[in-house]
Amino acid sequence: MVTRRSLLAGSAALGLYGTLPARAESSSIVVGTWGGDYGALLQQNIDVPLMKPQGIEVSQDIANQDPRRTKLIAERTSRRASMDVACINDIDSYMLSQLGVLETVPAAEVPRLSQVIDVFKKPHSIPHIYSALVVLYNPSKVTTPPTRYADIFDPKYKGRVGLSDILWNFNMAGANIGAGGTPTDFTKGKAALMDLKKLEPKVYPSNETLAAALKSEEVWISMMWLARGFMWKQAGIPVEMAIPEEGALPILFEAGVPKNSRAKDGAFKYLNAMLDPQAQVAFARKMGYVPTVKDAKLPDDLAKQISLTEAQQAKLRPLDYATMQAQQAAFNDFWNKEFKG
Repeated sequence: MVTRRSLLAGSAALGLYGTLPARAESSSIVVGTWGGDYGALLQQNIDVPLMKPQGIEVSQDIANQDPRRTKLIAERTSRRASMDVACINDIDSYMLSQLGVLETVPAAEVPRLSQVIDVFKKPHSIPHIYSALVVLYNPSKVTTPPTRYADIFDPKYKGRVGLSDILWNFNMAGANIGAGGTPTDFTKGKAALMDLKKLEPKVYPSNETLAAALKSEEVWISMMWLARGFMWKQAGIPVEMAIPEEGALPILFEAGVPKNSRAKDGAFKYLNAMLDPQAQVAFARKMGYVPTVKDAKLPDDLAKQISLTEAQQAKLRPLDYATMQAQQAAFNDFWNKEFKG
């Protein structure tokens, strides 16, 4: 009986061992993500077409942003993390990198880093997609198009302002910009939100429940990602998007690999696949988020709907990540106990 062992032994004796075809080894990774449309797009454009041919099976650990961040921090001293790739927003990316949770992304293992737009490059994560916080409104109810974040504070919208609870930190930052605050001082933003509280705003537990409220016309105006507005408009929800003239707050969705990932090789391959130009264009078509790589070309009609002009890009108002990290607990307490309470 000829066994693989005897065959290899005979081949070695003939000096042919290195010429035998290698047996493909399969592996698996866990990707922590939001699920929903984002998770489905990962499956359709990355997990199946790009990872499966490499012998890498992908499963998703689905949760909102805060529980995923909490889990990553709690697990940082564990022998193994429960996820190998973590999808995160830019605030949490900064926080997790400062806490030593994320592995440095090696250019040799993620070669498509060379195509990333320079301003988005970071040592501990890859930028996946981005958009900007805009004023979302129902044009049949808000007949004068808003031009600034501060327009949501107008008393004429009493009871008709809706906000997504999971975007609480970005809602605070947008309100702060609208109130004339600075990236490091939210005093004016907090005061504006307390004034808004008197106008009976509605806070919804998720983006999806806010979308339902906009569709039913329970609310007329909100702060939301331009990309989400595009997606909801495509779905028939009566909304338009206004980019604040004082400068919009950008949002960057990223991905990183925990230092205690059990499958770093597969995880870095996944990061590389997230930077695939066709996959990024697929996210843009479905969700309205703009690609972060130079070689992903959007159709002109789509680019006009989801991209910012050069002038608007120049006026973007990035978060001060150090402030957001230092004030995370205090800001969360303010949002939950004072604004919502």
